[in-house]
Amino acid sequence: MTDYEVIIPAAGSGKRMGAGFNKLFLELNKRPVIAVTAEVFLADPSCKKLILPVQPHDREEMKRILPRSEKIVFARGGSERQYSVRNGLELAGSCSVILVHDGARPFISAGSIAALAAMAGEKGAAIAAVPVKDTIKRAKDQIVTETIERSSLWQIQTPQAFRTSVLKKAHEAAERDGFLGTDEASLVERIGHPVHIVPGSYDNIKITTPEDLYFAEAILKKQGGG
Repeated sequence: MTDYEVIIPAAGSGKRMGAGFNKLFLELNKRPVIAVTAEVFLADPSCKKLILPVQPHDREEMKRILPRSEKIVFARGGSERQYSVRNGLELAGSCSVILVHDGARPFISAGSIAALAAMAGEKGAAIAAVPVKDTIKRAKDQIVTETIERSSLWQIQTPQAFRTSVLKKAHEAAERDGFLGTDEASLVERIGHPVHIVPGSYDNIKITTPEDLYFAEAILKKQGGG
């Protein structure tokens, strides 16, 4: 098993959820989403540190709802996810592998985490992903211009796992160039490092909008937790 540390950015405002507060405080089966997500990592002996970048006004509530664990450390949340992860990297310790995971993905499995950490340790960069199932079309002004061949398309999830040195190098380059990416893998890709795909699960959804809570409850029931 590959030891690792994990950064879970938790500095969001919940705008897309329409909650008016950090969506990670929303409850799933009467438990805060962030607590459900964090416990997956806290229960893993290979996880040596869980780094949570949060906004100052959310820190006390985070401490209240999360399990008590010496593994948990808090970092300063940034105005963008990328900045939060960069701040979290400053607290990275001696592990050679670091993961970045969405706090709003509570259904990640221990098996996927182990596979990603191992791949990152061997290859330097690995991401969870599932094949795109729907037909994808490109459009301009709501008129279809192209149907995209989907056999090579993947829907990217988290965790995303990297050698710590690789992710730090990618963040340094992004900061130097003023580049803002959509995920950590995009930063690593632009410095020329190959990113390997580890098949994920369609259950590993991200709770972003109110509709996602319905899907999350269905997954809980399927797993026997609802």
